Amino acid sequence: MNTKPRPKHLDLTKIRLPLPGFVSILHRVSGFGMFLMIGVMLGILALSLESPQGYERAGELLTGWLGKFLLLGLIWAFSHHFIAGIRFLLLDLHVGAELAAARKSSALVLMLS
Repeated sequence: MNTKPRPKHLDLTKIRLPLPGFVSILHRVSGFGMFLMIGVMLGILALSLESPQGYERAGELLTGWLGKFLLLGLIWAFSHHFIAGIRFLLLDLHVGAELAAARKSSALVLMLS
């Protein structure tokens, strides 16, 4: 049993988050980002289906620097969320739940996404 007293005033800037915790937070952030992008992508789809001019405008939006940046972010969010989701499903099955394996799988998720 740990008899070391716990700190009373936590300085969150000095607490170092372990890699599995960082991957967990990124999994949530990527899921939230994809949720927000649903509305944006549906708006662009609706614009493209309105008329030939709307289709051209949607193409311009997606090929501009902001559109490319958002699409790149969406691709990263999807790939990270998918890969991290598989990792979490395996952890639920107690595959790779040991500390060393969890750290390695976290690093692998970050490398693949």
